[in-house]
Amino acid sequence: MRVVLFVLLAGLGLVFVGGWVKSVRGGRESTAEEGSKLPSPLQAAIGFVTNFFDTLGIGSFAPTTSWFKLQNVVPDQRIPGTMHVGHTPPVIVQAFIFIAIIQVDMVTLASMIGASVLGAWLGAGVVANWPRRNIQIGMGIALLLAAVTFVAANLGFAPVGGEAIGLRGVGLGVAAVTSFILGALMTLGIGMYAPSMIIISLLGMNPAVAFPIMMGSSAFLMPVAALRFIKAGAYELRPAIGLALGGLPAVLIAAFIVKSLPLETMRWLVVVVVSYAAIMMLRSAYLESLETVPQASA
Repeated sequence: MRVVLFVLLAGLGLVFVGGWVKSVRGGRESTAEEGSKLPSPLQAAIGFVTNFFDTLGIGSFAPTTSWFKLQNVVPDQRIPGTMHVGHTPPVIVQAFIFIAIIQVDMVTLASMIGASVLGAWLGAGVVANWPRRNIQIGMGIALLLAAVTFVAANLGFAPVGGEAIGLRGVGLGVAAVTSFILGALMTLGIGMYAPSMIIISLLGMNPAVAFPIMMGSSAFLMPVAALRFIKAGAYELRPAIGLALGGLPAVLIAAFIVKSLPLETMRWLVVVVVSYAAIMMLRSAYLESLETVPQASA
C-alpha cells in the first residue's frame, strides 16, 4: 500500500505542477507585477527558512503568515492561497521522505489522508472567495491558536503518546473526523502539524508516527486546495515561487543533514513572532471595519 500512496502522490504532484504551469502560461496568475516572474531573494529566503523548520516539525504556515504580514510581502487576503501553492512542492518531498523512513499503519495513514483531503477541498472553495476582512480575522485567530499550541508543547501540557503505530474502530473514526476538520481549517492558514501531533498522542500512538501522517496529509490536501486557489486567482505568483524554490533544498538539508535542533527555543521564538503577527492581523481587520462603517451609513 505504501507503493500505491507513492504513485498517487507522484501523480497528484504532476497534476498540480501541470495546472500551475498552465495557469501561468495562460496569463491567469494573480500577481500584478510585470516582467520577470522570478522571486526576490527575500521571498526565496522565506521559503528556505520556513520549510527547513517545517521538516523538523515546527510547521510552516504560522511562521510564513507572520513573515508575510510583518514585511508586507503578500496582501492579507492572498496569504492562504500563496502558502498553499508555494509550500506544496516542498511538502510533497517531505511526505516521500517520512512515509518511507517511519513505520506507520497504512490503513490509519490512508484514512487520515483521505479525510484531510476532503476537508481541504471543501474549505478551499470557501476561503478562496472570502472578503479580505474575514480572512484577516480568521488568520489572526489561527495565529493565536498556533501560539497557544506551541506554549502548551513547551510547558509540557501536550500529551506524550504511546507506542501504537495505527488505530482501529472508534479511535480510527475519531482520527478521520479530526483530520477532516484540520484539512478544512488548513485552507485558512491553520497549520495541522501541532494539532495532529496532539491528537495522535491523545489517541495513544507514537508521536513519531505524526510525521508521516501530518506530512502525508498535507502533501495530498495542499495540491487539491492549491489548484482551487490557482483557479480563483487567489494567490501571488512570485512569493509562491519563492516558497517553492527556497523550500526544496531546505527540506533535503533538514531531513538528511541537520535532522534535529533544540526546537523548544525555536518554538518560544515562534510564539513571540506569531503572537505579534496575530495582533497586527486583527488590528488590520478592525481598522478596515472602521473604514467601512461611514460607507455603510452614508
